[in-house]
Amino acid sequence: MTIKIYVEGGGNNKSQKSECRRGFSEFIRKIGLSGRMPSVVACGSRDAAFEMFCTALKTADHHDLILLLVDSEAPVDQPGRCEFLSLHDAWDIPAGVSDSQVHLMVQCMEAWFLADRDTLRRYYGHHVNTGALPRNQAIEEIDKSQLMTGLRNATRNTQKGAYSKGGHSFDLLAQIDPDLVSNASPHARAWIMTLKERASS
Repeated sequence: MTIKIYVEGGGNNKSQKSECRRGFSEFIRKIGLSGRMPSVVACGSRDAAFEMFCTALKTADHHDLILLLVDSEAPVDQPGRCEFLSLHDAWDIPAGVSDSQVHLMVQCMEAWFLADRDTLRRYYGHHVNTGALPRNQAIEEIDKSQLMTGLRNATRNTQKGAYSKGGHSFDLLAQIDPDLVSNASPHARAWIMTLKERASS
């Protein structure tokens, strides 16, 4: 089976898309899938990721598993991920697509960093102000704007400078612990479990 993951991230810049692929690939490798690594496709925007996911479904054969991974951008209050994207984004989910193919970073990828604050401290050094980060341990409940403000405030006096989505995000993603992310985020856990189950089938 070939697994392809169409992810939000990387913008319109080739270099950033390369960093996005590397960051997700390193994160996935630490899950323990090095023997059958999925292919990561960095798509840029959320809409572009969805469009590329839908196009890939049309040409996939029965040996291919096509997955979508995007930020939710909001709390997920629908029981199903397909239902959430259909209602929240008005996306027309293709017939036959199930929640096992559609996955969310709630409310955005940066929430995963709060699951591994030790790595965040190591990455930014001793001037990082972790007291400025949101204190809520239920990371999926943290509002995106609150999260991004907290990250920038916590890191603005560090040698690397304030958190930058393009400059720091995928370096951090490559370094954080997937087990900690899985424990803190039910939606991340669902995605990781899907990868483990399908890669071993």
